[in-house]
Amino acid sequence: MRVFARAAALTLALASLRPAAGFCGPDRFAQLQALYDHETDPVRKANDLAKLEPDQFAAVRQKLSGGDEVGALQELENFRDEVGATVAALQPLAPKAESHPDGFKNLQIALREALRETDAIIERLAVDKRPWFRAVRTDLQNSQNILIDALFPEKLGKNPKRNPSPGGPQ
Repeated sequence: MRVFARAAALTLALASLRPAAGFCGPDRFAQLQALYDHETDPVRKANDLAKLEPDQFAAVRQKLSGGDEVGALQELENFRDEVGATVAALQPLAPKAESHPDGFKNLQIALREALRETDAIIERLAVDKRPWFRAVRTDLQNSQNILIDALFPEKLGKNPKRNPSPGGPQ
């Protein structure tokens, strides 16, 4: 029975890698975007968006290197909108996020990387262009905070352990 469980786990792991491993070449971004667009399950949609994030930022960097700040901002705003829609779709599942963290965790990790990338982009921009990119960064940060709150909910009815003060009541 253990051999079967290991084989099943390995098969599932390889199947989850199939979409990313099967795509190569210039239209990888388009294929990943199509997977994301056609997915209906919020958790799988979050996983697809997490896989899409590096390519999305590669497109942003490419537009910036070509001098197209407006196009780069539009690309970044598109990513922000996709993140917002995905996080909203995950909200009904938030009470279960702690016990089934798959999509929540993967998207949160992708957002952490996206925030780093956005910070690096903002540093290289002219000062007058930064406010629009900062606004998108703020929205991404808010989405990440929602995911973190879902993954690590505050336990109601439990007070955090406090260190008793030396002279206080015990």
